[in-house]
Amino acid sequence: MSLIQCQGLSKQFGTKQALNNINLTLEAGAPIALVGPNGAGKTTLFSLLCGYLKPSTGSITIMGEAPSSPKLLGNIAALPQDAQLDPNISIVQQLSYFARLQGMDNKAAQMEAMRVLALVGLSDIAQQKPNQLSHGMGKRVAIAQTLIGSPKLILLDEPTAGLDPANAKKVRDLVKSLSNSTTFMISSHNLDELEKLCDQVIYLDKGELNQAISLRESNYDSEYLTLTMSHCDEIALKQALSAMPAVLNVSSNQSQVFIIQLQPSLAPYQFETALLELLHEHQWQYKMLLKGRTLEETLFS
Repeated sequence: MSLIQCQGLSKQFGTKQALNNINLTLEAGAPIALVGPNGAGKTTLFSLLCGYLKPSTGSITIMGEAPSSPKLLGNIAALPQDAQLDPNISIVQQLSYFARLQGMDNKAAQMEAMRVLALVGLSDIAQQKPNQLSHGMGKRVAIAQTLIGSPKLILLDEPTAGLDPANAKKVRDLVKSLSNSTTFMISSHNLDELEKLCDQVIYLDKGELNQAISLRESNYDSEYLTLTMSHCDEIALKQALSAMPAVLNVSSNQSQVFIIQLQPSLAPYQFETALLELLHEHQWQYKMLLKGRTLEETLFS
């Protein structure tokens, strides 16, 4: 049974077509990225998955059930981008309340609140109120709320927006650590971050499904290499790369970064050896060699 299945899914608000004929099947497993420009329909799709909205046409199911089905209680959770906790009630009281809404008794709810706070590394602030926390800690508490009951699907809307690098890394590490038991769908404009976390990528544009790809397949089964340099003569390097027999094309959309397309039948390690010899010969310093292309290049090239 698929985790999420959309068939002819459309949603219209008056004359505005927010989603148009989305056909999509997603399996449980690695985190799923949901990307697209503002107004692409990402929030509408999240709202449909949560059961807050009903489709205008078509259907959507989660684990074989309609989003509003009581059978999904405790199996799906969501965190809107601007979610706020009550500033006047302690963290543990609020999380315990959310646990009781899932049917837990008072003792079990208290234990569950402390469990999810431990998962986000904030057990020591359980008695504090939200207005006493930093922005980063508040975001982690909000994420802890989604973990109550160990749901099988969690929807996160811009979970690291506005966070400092240390707190953003803690959120990424948390998602990675829980991905064996929970599937995360993450909406974000931060493509570099999504590339570190996700395998499946859903790209919406103007309410339509533009692309649905697997980074694992597009990166590791492709015939591309991405070369990032620390220092080089860019024109000379591009000319030298283009002259190599194994190379079909070399492109560069940003300084010191080169996308190399190889002959399909070539074993990548053979080219990599020749490439390193070329760099050594010219004393060009490279920073990173990536199999495949970045998410940005994959989506927009």
